[in-house]
Amino acid sequence: MSKSRVAVLTTQPSTVLDDYLRLAELAGMAQALDPKASTILKDNISWHYPFPSANTTPWQLEGSILALRTAGFKDLACVQNRTVVTNAFKGTDLNGYYPICKAYDVPVLFNFQPQDMNWVPYRPKRPMLVLDRIFEGNLRIPDYFEGKNVVHLPTVKCHIYTTTTGAMKNAFGGLLYEKRYHTHTWIHETLVDLLAIQKEIHPGIFAFMDGTSAGNGTGPRVMTAEPKNVILASDDQVAIDAVSAKMMGFDPMTLPFIRIATEQGLGNGRPSDIEIVGDTAAAAQNWNFHVGWNFHRVMGWLGWFGPTRHLTRFVFHSPLAPMTYPVSEVYHDYFRWPLIERRFYERWRREAPRGRLFAEYQQKGHLR
Repeated sequence: MSKSRVAVLTTQPSTVLDDYLRLAELAGMAQALDPKASTILKDNISWHYPFPSANTTPWQLEGSILALRTAGFKDLACVQNRTVVTNAFKGTDLNGYYPICKAYDVPVLFNFQPQDMNWVPYRPKRPMLVLDRIFEGNLRIPDYFEGKNVVHLPTVKCHIYTTTTGAMKNAFGGLLYEKRYHTHTWIHETLVDLLAIQKEIHPGIFAFMDGTSAGNGTGPRVMTAEPKNVILASDDQVAIDAVSAKMMGFDPMTLPFIRIATEQGLGNGRPSDIEIVGDTAAAAQNWNFHVGWNFHRVMGWLGWFGPTRHLTRFVFHSPLAPMTYPVSEVYHDYFRWPLIERRFYERWRREAPRGRLFAEYQQKGHLR
């Protein structure tokens, strides 16, 4: 396999949209996507509240739309998914996506609404590592996704289950329906299987990753948002995750999802096999991020990886499953957000350059 290209740029609020246009050109976006196919913009809502670093930024969404339209990709749609603890409608609203999509005439679709798309059986051509077994031969994907390009819009952040999260993890919500939590014990293998499926159903795959605020700590929601002012792009989902992981301070080939995907020939995770274009000095940074522990990570470890994981699988495959959903919701939405994260968000919105840019999007809808 030849070297993969990952574009990295340093950006500022006043230049960010132009920087996304340059980023797309450096990373070869136009060549990576099928010009005859429709294109899905798959943003990332890890938390419906607009905590910096947790979700696709409004300038990331607008910059991606501008880059695609400039390159001649006119037929675009923004696709959302929900989880048992994240409200897709609330997240699309609070993070400022609706006005941007309306301004550029990009429809917002929801993969759980039958009027937008349906879940149909899918039989992968490539042998699966775990998904066939987990879903007992009844794997389903949204019919809308087949035959379309996909552009992922993750952010640079840590994750309690996978250490880092990015382009590969961004397919998790789009391609797996709500019982996707059944895969958590085998999350690394699941992400590799999902990338293999994407390569079968999408004529082109690309990612814009926003690290203007990067999430350090127990992501993907409860984090310390640190200003890093970088953006990344690539058509290799493994390589862009490897570069962002290295910038965060992790050895990418020690992360199982990157290592296995590399071994499976689905992309390049070894830094020696990746060409950095743009701001090479920014790509060489080491932020020394650390995932750490909190209540949610402890419960997740006990539930999916620790000695009690077999009991958890029994619970989640029984009528008791809905009783477990409020635990994460109460912790995040009724404890963490009102008592801790909301104060940081409001101060960031008032005082930080990126926060003031976010406030502009809230007030004006979009910048152009």
